[in-house]
Amino acid sequence: MSFRFAMAAPALAVIMNASCEQALAQERACGSREPVNSIAEMSAAIYACWQPPRGTAGMSLTLRFSLRRNGTFIGKPRATFSKLGPDDNLNKAFVASVLVALEKALPIPFTESMGGAIAGRMLSPRFTAARERKS
Repeated sequence: MSFRFAMAAPALAVIMNASCEQALAQERACGSREPVNSIAEMSAAIYACWQPPRGTAGMSLTLRFSLRRNGTFIGKPRATFSKLGPDDNLNKAFVASVLVALEKALPIPFTESMGGAIAGRMLSPRFTAARERKS
């Protein structure tokens, strides 16, 4: 493994954090066909489709997957980390909300250059439900 590859590999692991990407997601409609040309835009395209269920604040799920140039999955996403709660029904609803968001968002309409850059790269997005504010 070359030094350059060893240094670049961690940069290829995309961490989508709800607190950082929600602002961009609010600017994009779920399922928008507007071309995606960056990691931030890709995250926003997915987050625009994600609605964590009420009562799941603080829950988190990290998935691992790759996409093709055309914005579709290569294989199936795999959970690599989860921080769920004690209620099985809420846990299932939270995980389902993430999978539904991906289903709605894909295929992601990558630009030609972004499709070439992201194709086959391992992505590791983290979905974390924002903490609910006390009224």
